[in-house]
Amino acid sequence: MSVVAERAEVFAALGDPNRLRILDHLTRAPASATALVEDLEITRQAVAKHLRVLEGAGLVEAARAGREVRFELRPAQVERAARWLDDVAVGWERRLAAVKRVAES
Repeated sequence: MSVVAERAEVFAALGDPNRLRILDHLTRAPASATALVEDLEITRQAVAKHLRVLEGAGLVEAARAGREVRFELRPAQVERAARWLDDVAVGWERRLAAVKRVAES
């Protein structure tokens, strides 16, 4: 997968409020889909769908613990997305500074 496609998949996954709530929950502790249902007040099927999207984007990983599947945040992928946004912000700051210099001269 290209870097652009990977970024698009990550940001598409982050673009849903329920998926953001799932990620927020997983920053505190790994959880099963059942535990997430109780916390999020959406159906188990919806949680499962959101978890598949997050897993596909590399934002969470599933691990079997006995009969239960627990999901855990993958901070490396989140950090890559944050770094990319930081790079975009630096580029915009440079451009805005250049516009300001031109406008003031």
